[in-house]
Amino acid sequence: MKDLLPTERIERTILLIRGQKVILDMDLARLYGVTTKRLNEQVKRNRKRFPADFMFRLTVEEKAEVVANCDHLTKLRFSPGLPQAFTEHGAVMLASVLNSELAIKASLYVVRAFVRLRAILATHKELDKKLTELERRVKSHDEHIQSLFEAIRHLMAPEPPKPPRIGFPASPRSP
Repeated sequence: MKDLLPTERIERTILLIRGQKVILDMDLARLYGVTTKRLNEQVKRNRKRFPADFMFRLTVEEKAEVVANCDHLTKLRFSPGLPQAFTEHGAVMLASVLNSELAIKASLYVVRAFVRLRAILATHKELDKKLTELERRVKSHDEHIQSLFEAIRHLMAPEPPKPPRIGFPASPRSP
């Protein structure tokens, strides 16, 4: 089981749908070593273990979007049913419902993948926050630099010529 389910492979099956990180039933079935039909039968038999925050069914539009965006889900296009999406908690609950040795071991990898993804997203949020702060600082610096350039240009501008004096020039008086 050492490299059978690397975390990176599982991470590629985690999708962001309705603002939640989920894995579709067909991907979990493959990871847990069962058919999608068997997986969904166990969910139906144990419906009370899968509240809305553990699992939900995709809409037609969501199904079309995941099929269009995920190469490994092209078979899903021809499936008449709508897939179910499982959150991290739902995936763990599913492993306990399936109760096979492979499902239990695979669920550990699934949890690790969700945790790693959460850590990566937290890092990205922190980086985004720092970039926004830097952008704000640079923008204020840009404004100060721009006003400095304007002041220098003003100082460099030639002085306007003095207007000619009105009247006659005074001639020196002779004695």
